[in-house]
Amino acid sequence: MSDTAYEIVGDPSASGPFVFTCEHASRLLPEWQPEPDDLPVLEDHWGWDIGAADLTRALIQLTGSCGVLSRFSRLVCDPNRDPGEASFVVDSVEGHTFSFNRGVDARERDRRRKRYFDPYHAAIDRTLQARVSPSTPVRLCSIHSFAPVYLGRARPMEVGVLFDAHDEIAWHLGGALEEEGFETALNAPYSGYDGLIYGAARHGRAHDIVYLELEVRQDLIATPTKARGIAERIARALTSYESLEEPPS
Repeated sequence: MSDTAYEIVGDPSASGPFVFTCEHASRLLPEWQPEPDDLPVLEDHWGWDIGAADLTRALIQLTGSCGVLSRFSRLVCDPNRDPGEASFVVDSVEGHTFSFNRGVDARERDRRRKRYFDPYHAAIDRTLQARVSPSTPVRLCSIHSFAPVYLGRARPMEVGVLFDAHDEIAWHLGGALEEEGFETALNAPYSGYDGLIYGAARHGRAHDIVYLELEVRQDLIATPTKARGIAERIARALTSYESLEEPPS
């Protein structure tokens, strides 16, 4: 099922252990025609998370789970940011001002929230409501990708596990990813404790389930074939995350 704002992949009534989300799955501009100067930045990591959609689809298939993917560029509005943040709609990056974001005011920000952001998150809520039950535990995993080089500095990690709760489960998953041969980092290249896992935290807390975000380096998943190979290794690591119980408080 799909909408301008989102696509649901897999069957929410399936018994797979995860609901995956991909906030930056697309570089589409549903209402706008970009100018030629916009295209290089739009197609780069500023416009979407390169490879993340292919990785998410493969993980859904490999784990028999389901997921919700965005169908609009993060430059329309960012579904992984609180709408009150300035970065919810950005008008320029690296000195380039986007033609489709010139002069965006509070009214336009609110319109984009209602047209894209709200339906995307409502779809996640519906999907989780269909999946969460005492007899079939489910875990939420948000999939993102990051640039190998940022602001001139190389990022050596291959996979980052981002969290702001469920620390021991996140640490365990980090170890399982290392056993799969990944150079793994916890709360890097960004930290969940800095409020940078908005989507996972919002829905994990609302539905009282374990949640985290995975960041995968873009060069590892830049083609569908690469993404499938990485997904196979991550899916094996996720089997331990699936069954690990939350420690008593």
